[in-house]
Amino acid sequence: MFRQVALHLCPTWLENKLTSMYFRAKSISFNSRLHSLSTTVNYSIMKVQILPALQDNYMYLVIDEATQEAAVVDPVDPKAVIRAVRQSNVKLTKVLTTHHHWDHAGGNAKLSKSFIDLAIYGGDDRIEAINCKIMHNDTFNIGNLSVKCLATPCHTRGHICYYVMAGEGHPPSVFTGDTLFAGGCGKFFEGTADQMYKALVEILGSLPEETKVYCGHEYTANNLKFGLHVEPENKVIRQKLDRVYTQRINNLPTVPSTIKDEKLTNPFMRVHELSVMKHAQQNDPIQTMSYLRHEKDNFKA
Repeated sequence: MFRQVALHLCPTWLENKLTSMYFRAKSISFNSRLHSLSTTVNYSIMKVQILPALQDNYMYLVIDEATQEAAVVDPVDPKAVIRAVRQSNVKLTKVLTTHHHWDHAGGNAKLSKSFIDLAIYGGDDRIEAINCKIMHNDTFNIGNLSVKCLATPCHTRGHICYYVMAGEGHPPSVFTGDTLFAGGCGKFFEGTADQMYKALVEILGSLPEETKVYCGHEYTANNLKFGLHVEPENKVIRQKLDRVYTQRINNLPTVPSTIKDEKLTNPFMRVHELSVMKHAQQNDPIQTMSYLRHEKDNFKA
């Protein structure tokens, strides 16, 4: 495993190679048994198919029911995506890549060979096969669904979350990659605590509380265990952890969460809470964020 600090000293081509090697190594123990069952969430005019991949990744097929146009988020396993597209009988037009790491963008090139004029979106030139570079607040459509791009640099410099609005009366969804997890957040590979604070608290935290959160990995149980370590008296975390245990016993995904749920259970979105700052022995939310990330990096459940 290469050192994180070395990346800042590497030319881009070497950085890309090392990053790919790292995330491929992470997935080396993956076998034919997927970590979760594939499930579908229906919102009447929008459908989200949750597609498990590798050891703990999630891909998402987002379908506009009116036009049957679809986009896929982070398609690291293109064969599984192609199978889902054919079974659903939809037209795949877009790839929404959250960041350049291999376990999120590693299937882009292969997928682009199977679909004509496939638009591959992302906020980082290091993303495999990217042909639609986007920035914060850029918008586009998936059929009748409106998508807003939210730049959340920290885990990587070019990380983008995708905020999908299905229209009045329907809950929006946000696909957060490795910025926001259920109960946690991504490592600060290329950023700082103040950047993650802005991403989680100021940007994602300002979304409507009913927003469904679809993250990039199945890390929920371990994240909530850490949350209880930070706030042992938080009954909401304990209750959610009990539900998560039941879901995992049944091989079910623990996504989606909601922004409201994350504000109640995720220590990284609760850095203003006195109980969280007391645990970190800090009186500043950004310093609390930094403390929590360092502690989580070394946390043993």
